[in-house]
Amino acid sequence: MGAAISLIPELEDVVQHGSRRKRVETLQRITALFLAGAARYSDEHVDLFDDVFGLLIKEIESKARAELSSRLAPVANAPIKIIRTLANDDDIAVAGPVLKLAPRLKEADLIDLARTKSQAHLQAISSRQALGEAVTDVLVRRGDRDVARSIAENRGARLSETGFFRLVKRAETDGILAEKVGLRPDIPPQMFRELLTKATAIVHKRLLASAPSELKADIRRVLEKVSNEVGARAGPRDYRAAQRVVLGMHRAGTMNETALAAFATDGKYEETVVALAALSKVPISIADRLMASERPDPVLILCKAAGMAWPTVKSVIAVRPDGKAASNQGVDSAFANYGRLSASTAQRVVRFWQVRQNQ
Repeated sequence: MGAAISLIPELEDVVQHGSRRKRVETLQRITALFLAGAARYSDEHVDLFDDVFGLLIKEIESKARAELSSRLAPVANAPIKIIRTLANDDDIAVAGPVLKLAPRLKEADLIDLARTKSQAHLQAISSRQALGEAVTDVLVRRGDRDVARSIAENRGARLSETGFFRLVKRAETDGILAEKVGLRPDIPPQMFRELLTKATAIVHKRLLASAPSELKADIRRVLEKVSNEVGARAGPRDYRAAQRVVLGMHRAGTMNETALAAFATDGKYEETVVALAALSKVPISIADRLMASERPDPVLILCKAAGMAWPTVKSVIAVRPDGKAASNQGVDSAFANYGRLSASTAQRVVRFWQVRQNQ
């Protein structure tokens, strides 16, 4: 640190009396000094440089701050205070290098920045080599089209279920985003299927053209399945009569699990769907879609969240929109899965569906 000591008199003079040009020249010299020995400096030495940088960057032009940002950003032990100052700069030319590269920025720093800074700042954060779910949740919620596409393309960015849902929803009107989301290896199967259901034929083509060979077969299989389901669908059901029945029972205080089981046992599909929606507190559109699923799992989740007993659940999953009965093996498997499913997990999933419907 002998060289640093020799700079102290000059630093004092620059801070007290120096011009902006002199500040920049001194900043460049001290930056070079720090970078030359960064790997050897102790935490105390780094803190000293931090204070010096903080003094020197006051009242200097953005070009000099941007240069400092570019040089310090990739350094593993860069002074943390100056890194945060640069990251918070409103000029993206200054903040960008640090937001993209600085390993010194913690997840909490990135979350705060993602919540408050501009779209350009969010774009820079979205390109970091690794991002946690807490950060990507904010980026996907606040970010514009370019930020969403960048997150979807970034394989080092981990996405939560909520993050995936938001991207899939936005992809309904953005074919490029749909392609990027569809090619992510970590997309949950049910969301991948939903993405393909909503995507256009052009997006289907792009996905098939861009996908790795091992994924192409999965995409074709899902597309075929979706196509068959859409072709077999008879059109939207009219639930108005069933709603009147259920509403009347609700007013009379008789709309309960027993009533639901009775509807299901009698094969009254529309009444079963409306009653299930009422008891599980989800919109009819969600209950309709989940009841029409080939697998009983979504209905098991609704019933478990509402605390229903297995005999009722068995009656509900036996009611199919196509009139086909479930196999004994399928019922046995559903019974085992219902036993394994916890109420807390089911309630969490239902809350997710409820939030998704309202967005």
